[in-house]
Amino acid sequence: MAASSTPMTVTGAAGHPEDRGLLTCLDDATGERVELTAPQLGSWAARSASLLRDGCGLGPGSRVAVLLPPHWRTAAVLIGAWSVGMAVSFRPRATAGLPVLEPGGDQPYDAVFVTPERLDDWLEDVPLGTHRYLVPTGPAPLAEVPLGWLDWSTEVLRHTDIPPDYTAVRPWDPASPDGTSYGEWRQLASAIAEQLDLRAGDRLLVDAAEHEQPVKWLLAPLAAGASVVICANLDRSKLAARIETEQVTRVLSK
Repeated sequence: MAASSTPMTVTGAAGHPEDRGLLTCLDDATGERVELTAPQLGSWAARSASLLRDGCGLGPGSRVAVLLPPHWRTAAVLIGAWSVGMAVSFRPRATAGLPVLEPGGDQPYDAVFVTPERLDDWLEDVPLGTHRYLVPTGPAPLAEVPLGWLDWSTEVLRHTDIPPDYTAVRPWDPASPDGTSYGEWRQLASAIAEQLDLRAGDRLLVDAAEHEQPVKWLLAPLAAGASVVICANLDRSKLAARIETEQVTRVLSK
């Protein structure tokens, strides 16, 4: 991992990070702030799992494509899909227009999740899917939904937030269509957390524009027992104030 990915340690950070939510999403352009505790994130993940399993009829081994930015809704989709044994193809925006190298990447997926912005981006080659969901990153449901698509923020509320009977996922089961297993992702997340020197109780601020891969902004912090503050459109002139207000102990920016 490049040295530029090493997080900055914040000395004298105010407050007690363990008293804050597990996942906080900020947008410096709009002023929006959403904070979820572990039970709240779990409830959204359960709804996502129920949407995929009960609403779409999918199960272990189903292939899901996710074209979403670092966000609490992305976390809910990912955790929900993984909790019922699905193989997730995560495609960051930086890969727009590049060929998909994973096996079967040119074939329709069982479910596809994408933001409206990426759906409308002429550079994107949004994969085909049997079930297709637009996932807004703003607070309101979508005003218009194209034919053949559904608004995730509306559809997910039709499903229970009671955790489903989780699939007994084995470490060697594929968590990604390229064959990367659940055990391998877990090992990678733990290794990244160790390399970034993340500790239990840390509160990590992540620049959403610089770190799209969920193994950095989601899996590694969770593996370490840290909480996460994801900031979209990060205003670096206000970084010091953001660190104090959000009780941040570590910063992962460029």
